[in-house]
Amino acid sequence: MFRHDQHLQFHAKPEKPDALFAMKLQEILGGQFGEMTVMMQYLWQGWTCRVPGKYKDMIMDIGTEEIGHVEMLTTMLARLLEGAPAETTEKAVAANPVLAAVIGGMNPQHAIVGGGGPLPRDSQGVPWNASYIVASGNLLADFRSNVAAEAQSRLQTSRVMGMTDDPGVKEMLRFNLARDTYHQQQWLLGIEQLIADGYVEHGIENSNGDQENADHNHTFWSFGTDSRACEGRWAQGPSLIGGPDLDCLAEPVALTDDTPLPPPPDPKLFVTYDGSQGPGKPGNAAGAHQQGLTNVVKKVKDALE
Repeated sequence: MFRHDQHLQFHAKPEKPDALFAMKLQEILGGQFGEMTVMMQYLWQGWTCRVPGKYKDMIMDIGTEEIGHVEMLTTMLARLLEGAPAETTEKAVAANPVLAAVIGGMNPQHAIVGGGGPLPRDSQGVPWNASYIVASGNLLADFRSNVAAEAQSRLQTSRVMGMTDDPGVKEMLRFNLARDTYHQQQWLLGIEQLIADGYVEHGIENSNGDQENADHNHTFWSFGTDSRACEGRWAQGPSLIGGPDLDCLAEPVALTDDTPLPPPPDPKLFVTYDGSQGPGKPGNAAGAHQQGLTNVVKKVKDALE
């Protein structure tokens, strides 16, 4: 159950409308790393979290805070778009060619689609997409994604802040920068907490770690001519997960003689083919059904062995 307070978390009052800047501000609302993304990412992670108590509560708290950040930005956008387009704006444009060029840069969808209000889109009018969010159910992997999301969000907010001189807008964005700074710490400390509580052994996602090929979990492969990449810490010194020290393969070679050729094509698909691998298998529903039966039989046999 959610409750809504009629007050914003922080004030969102521009000194004056600015339709052109409103288009830019849309990026940190509905862009890939905008507030809509982190809001939905954290809420989804919270709803699907299977660890009751401080972890689930923390994720839900920040997700709820991000709802408030979306509300702040949409309010700011609506106020920046006040009077655009309007009769007074049209008169000013008619008398000032420079102003006409500036006003001509506004996002027309703000007027045509949003009726002078904000939109769930980025600065180029691309609709917000749910594929932006990460919610895997694995808290370590998700917290890593959250650190990156907050870093990108803060970077873009900082860049947008440099595109306006409006003191009211800057004041709100300074608040947003501060929250993004804290939230990066929150997720990094959350990873430390996961380690301390024994949910993970270290800060590296290593599901099925006992089955991975241990010959290749500590080597850096360098492919550049005259590359200096092997000088970095990632290519030498102790591994973060124990085991052999990190190593650098300065001249790596292929570990197989396998070549990347697809199988012979279905003749009904009319793919250009030289016949060197023999005839292709015609694709049909019967073939797919037979393959399905073969897979089932194999699974049963594997289970019995």
